[in-house]
Amino acid sequence: MIRALALILACTVALMGCAQTHKEDGAIRVGAEQFGKYAPLLAGKRVGLVVNQTSRVQGSHLVDFLLAQQVNVTTIFAPEHGFRGDHDAGAHVQSGIDARTGIPIVSIYGANKQPAAQEMADIDVVVFDIQDVGVRFYTYISSMHYMMQASADAGAEFIVLDRPNPNIAYVDGPILDPDFRSFVGMHPIPILHGMTVGELAQMILGEGWLNSDAQLQLSVVPVAHYNRTMKYSLPLKPSPNLPNDQAVGLYPSLCFFEATPVSIGRGTDFPFQVMGHDSVALGDFAFRPRSIVGAAASPKLQGKLVKGVDLRQSSVRGLDLTWLISAQRQFAQAQQVLFTRPDFMDKLAGTDKLRQAITEGHSSEQIKQSWQQPLQQFKRQRAPYLLYP
Repeated sequence: MIRALALILACTVALMGCAQTHKEDGAIRVGAEQFGKYAPLLAGKRVGLVVNQTSRVQGSHLVDFLLAQQVNVTTIFAPEHGFRGDHDAGAHVQSGIDARTGIPIVSIYGANKQPAAQEMADIDVVVFDIQDVGVRFYTYISSMHYMMQASADAGAEFIVLDRPNPNIAYVDGPILDPDFRSFVGMHPIPILHGMTVGELAQMILGEGWLNSDAQLQLSVVPVAHYNRTMKYSLPLKPSPNLPNDQAVGLYPSLCFFEATPVSIGRGTDFPFQVMGHDSVALGDFAFRPRSIVGAAASPKLQGKLVKGVDLRQSSVRGLDLTWLISAQRQFAQAQQVLFTRPDFMDKLAGTDKLRQAITEGHSSEQIKQSWQQPLQQFKRQRAPYLLYP
């Protein structure tokens, strides 16, 4: 019944979009840009927004746009990197007041990842509009999960204004083992799940993954004129250390190095586009991490000369394990430990099997073969929730 409710409500909004397809110019239009489709869902209601710097419509932040449309925005919920997107990864996000609008800001990243009941008491509907990158350990989808749960508990409706997934072409990686569930991996999905946030919201609800006894009224405003074969260049960086399409494309493969002593360029002008180490030379490319406010205030290997690989021209996309496997071999030869934070590596991977396979010397082909059957099962499981051909 929950699955049916999720699909009926989401498809109602989807059909509204289909009815107008032939009247528009065929260009991709994100959910937020289609105000006429979700305005009736906000009329006369007290609205909470889960937004950040990517929440733009017609050149304005969604908060300012909705206020101009006389929508009663009562609360802003700030995820990782903050409401304006200027916090470093992992930095505590403070609650407060938005200086521009006077609207209260409630942090959902830090000690409290889900708002308290009293912070939801005066909200009728929550709108989620954040650009995601389609990777399980990118925490915006975890924030969406907690806000869906809070909305269900409070009896508030939940609306996702969908945006394209720049990594939608890829479904790869191990399925999360529940024993390794954390804020960087909450759902039994692969590292690259190939879904938009709207599709994933439907799956979270339909599969009963919310820890709530209450039913959630979910609506999704799909991206117009979008399909799964389209490449999408992000108009704004989704977080401080993903400044361009190259970083977004390499992020699924390089993020594992966060659990190692290897730098992936935090504190440089090319984060998530290089890799290197100061004592184990991984290549000939040299760089020196430095403090960059908002992107890496205290980066790994700060001030040290790092030798490694320049990936700014790499055409690799999806999930590539060869760099991690190569680094493990080079660290072992230097009698140094690569996975200095094994628990964090396992949380990122959603299993301890990936780390163990790499340390045991398995090839990329052997490792990827181990998760093919679960991936096929996942693809069948997600099929009812997909919105785009």
